[in-house]
Formats: sequence, C-alpha cells, structure tokens
Amino acid sequence: MVINTNMAAITSAGNLDTSTNELNSALMQLSSGSKIVSPMDDPAGLAESIALNAQIGQTEAANNNISNAISFSQTQDGYLQQVGAALDQMATLAVEAQDPTKTSTEIKDYNTEFAALGAYINNTSNATFNGISLFSSTGLSITTDGTGGTNFTMTAVNLSSTTYTKATGDAITTATLAASALTDVTAAITQLATDRSNVGANEERLTYTGDELGVLSDNLTAANSTISDVDVATESTKYAEYQILVQSGTSMLAQANQNPQSVLKLLQ
Repeated sequence: MVINTNMAAITSAGNLDTSTNELNSALMQLSSGSKIVSPMDDPAGLAESIALNAQIGQTEAANNNISNAISFSQTQDGYLQQVGAALDQMATLAVEAQDPTKTSTEIKDYNTEFAALGAYINNTSNATFNGISLFSSTGLSITTDGTGGTNFTMTAVNLSSTTYTKATGDAITTATLAASALTDVTAAITQLATDRSNVGANEERLTYTGDELGVLSDNLTAANSTISDVDVATESTKYAEYQILVQSGTSMLAQANQNPQSVLKLLQ
C-alpha cells in the first residue's frame, strides 16, 4: 500500500480523459452534422471531400452554362416562329400580286406590306440574347463538363444569309417580280425549316447533356456525403455510451482518490 503513487486514480483519470474526449467529439459531430470537424478526424477523407466539393461546383457551373444555352436556343426558336409567319404572309402576297385583275393601287398596297414584312425579318436578324447575337454566322461553343475540356458547338442560324436577304429585298410591283419573289420566299421558308430543325437538335443535345450532368452532380454529392456527413443514429448511440462512461469514470476517480485514506488505519 502506497500513498505517493495512486495507480487506480491514474488509470481512472486516463480512462475518464479518453471518454471525455470521445464525448466532446460526438457532441461536435452531432452539432455540426459533419464527421470531419477537425482535419485530424480524417485527413485522407478531408482531402477527398475537398476534391469532391470542387468537382461538384464545377459540374453545377457547367450545367448552368447548358441551361443558359438552352434558353438561348428557345429564344432563337421563338423569333424564328414569327419569321416563319412573316415569310408565309410574304408568299401569300407574292401569289396575290400576280393576279391580273388587281389594280396598280392594290398591287402597290401588297408591295408595301411585303416590304414591311421583309424589314421586320431584317430587323430580327439583329436580335440579341444578353448582348449575344441570336442569329450570327458562328455557333456558340458550350462547355459540357466540369473540367472545361469538352465543348459542343451549336449549329448557327444566320438570318443575314443570302437566302433570307434575297427574299426580303424583293419587290412585287409586277407579276414578273412577284413570281421571282415567290421563288425567293419559298427558298427562305425551306431554309427556315432547316434552321428550326437545327435549333431543335441543339436544344435536344443540350438537354440530354444537362440531365447527364445533373446525375453526375447527384452522385458526387452522395459520395461526398458518405465521407463527410455524420450518421446521426450511430453518433447518438456513441454519445449516450460516452456520456455514461464519463459519469461512471468521474465516480470511479473519486472513489480511487479515497483509497489511500485506508493507509491511515495502519497508523492508528
């Protein structure tokens, strides 16, 4: 029996310290919702989580770019629908202007409307989306992944091409000119059909890619969650366990500190 070195108390204090640290760790994890509160909790997991978070952010940014490109394409198609309606009316006017029973005044009225519709189409060719030309001769190159290494170049729609400008620059003041204008307008309608088809293909491709990136982002988020998010059920169980151990450790340390008092009985 010794007084200076109380091994029971030392051992109890060590166990209590371990239980207290584990209890504090459980509290921090439960309060933060994260398994990695400090880098020392899981250094390798922390590094992997940082990389995954970066990849998630990049993937979501690429998906945002694609969403904007889809909006761009939808705006294009909205304008092209109106251009199509204008071309249809121009074709009708070109046919009506060939009617020999029409007076010169009536033909002039048809030509005025024809020219106004042509001017509308020419003006539409200058339309922009957030300052970017909707109808240039060069298609936009869209980043389709988070690394920026893969791009999709959208097929361009150029309302300033000769096929359109030839039709919008015609006149229908005579039957001969009206017949020629009808040919040009018909060619423009055919080109418009091709352009709208290309816009639809662009939008379809981008939609598929956006869905793909959405799936990737979800899976990356799930992987990161496995690494960094605390399992509340498991950690709550540990918290209850260490709370009991701390309470019992405190009681046992108090008991161990009283044991040397029994030596006094030998001195009586």
